[in-house]
Amino acid sequence: MQIIEHTTEFQLSKKSAVAIGKFDGVHLGHCELLFKIIKQKQEDCLATVFTFDTSATAFFGGEEKELTTKAEKRKIFEEMGIDVLIEFPLNAETAATEPEAFVQEYLVNRMNAAYICAGYDLSFGKNGTGNYDLLEKYAGQYGYRTELIDKVRVGGEEISSTRVREAVRQGQMESVAAMLGKPYSVGGCVEHGRKLGRTIGMPTANIIPEKDKLLPPNGVYYSKVMIDRKEYKGISNVGCKPTVNADGIVGVETYLYDFQEDLYGRYIVVELLAFRRPEMKFDDVDSLKRQMKADIAAGRVYDGRTM
Repeated sequence: MQIIEHTTEFQLSKKSAVAIGKFDGVHLGHCELLFKIIKQKQEDCLATVFTFDTSATAFFGGEEKELTTKAEKRKIFEEMGIDVLIEFPLNAETAATEPEAFVQEYLVNRMNAAYICAGYDLSFGKNGTGNYDLLEKYAGQYGYRTELIDKVRVGGEEISSTRVREAVRQGQMESVAAMLGKPYSVGGCVEHGRKLGRTIGMPTANIIPEKDKLLPPNGVYYSKVMIDRKEYKGISNVGCKPTVNADGIVGVETYLYDFQEDLYGRYIVVELLAFRRPEMKFDDVDSLKRQMKADIAAGRVYDGRTM
């Protein structure tokens, strides 16, 4: 996958099929757009995603935490079969681009767009005044095709990044998975912790998520862990481990059932499946150990139900 970043000066030599958006969460609605442009590869088009290097919401002073980090998006797009990812610089100058100028300069001249798909809530250009109707208006003049994609619904309601984000904040991980089409995940390299788990016979893998990653409420979650494309069952704590830590750093600590390998320095992806209980501060390590054993036992029961 070709990644174009840090520049407005680019040129695609082949015709392209373009999807425009923030793609935060890359939920099932986004996937409908992506599948459409991937299908256009049969017409010798480059499947091209146009997004911003900074979300418009964060740029204008809104939500800074993301459902999907830049690195996670890149991985998802590449695995899906996207040919070109444009991470367009968002700054005062580019944000002031008139929608008509955006269509001509970037979609037509630079991306060589032959096909553009979008939802009815698409917005682009100065003050977000560009929309699907404007794309359709200029289609004949510039020789590209447009397709309006209907919203995908789950539970009778339209899927949106806002809806997914609220479900994550509420710890409703099953609902999140239904909207994403997969469990909500957090990735990172395993770091050395206080090694308390090892001393009490329950070693854990600790990762520190990227600072802009949106996390669910602090607590214990049933989980799966992907390591080198292999899946392992586990139970994870999201939080700052108040019983043994005073630094307040939020991490994800996971106990893997029946797993003995050394994971330090290796990249893992933790999928948070369901909330078990809030994070708690215990009076002593023995109390913590008893609760961890109870959590692990409950996790094995949960995994037995979901196998």
